Amino acid sequence: TMKHDRISMNPDVMFGKPVIKGTRITVEHILRKLSAGQSADEILADHPHLTREDVLAAAGYAADYMAREEVAFEADISSASPTNIRDAGSNDGSG
Repeated sequence: TMKHDRISMNPDVMFGKPVIKGTRITVEHILRKLSAGQSADEILADHPHLTREDVLAAAGYAADYMAREEVAFEADISSASPTNIRDAGSNDGSG
């Protein structure tokens, strides 16, 4: 995994969420702007104290975070119990 020098977490800042070091701008905030279609340049215009490297660091942190996550699939039949399979079958409220 990468070392994330531009990202910090402190329980006293933004409830301990990862932020761009020295700011209260969360990695999540940057990712939401990117996912809404904003470019790095638009984010930098909104937050002139950030750098392009800060925006890239947020994306890199998120990628490393996701790489460590275990992914569970709701309808994974190979590991599902009979109860889970039955409950996953219908959304009509009957079971």
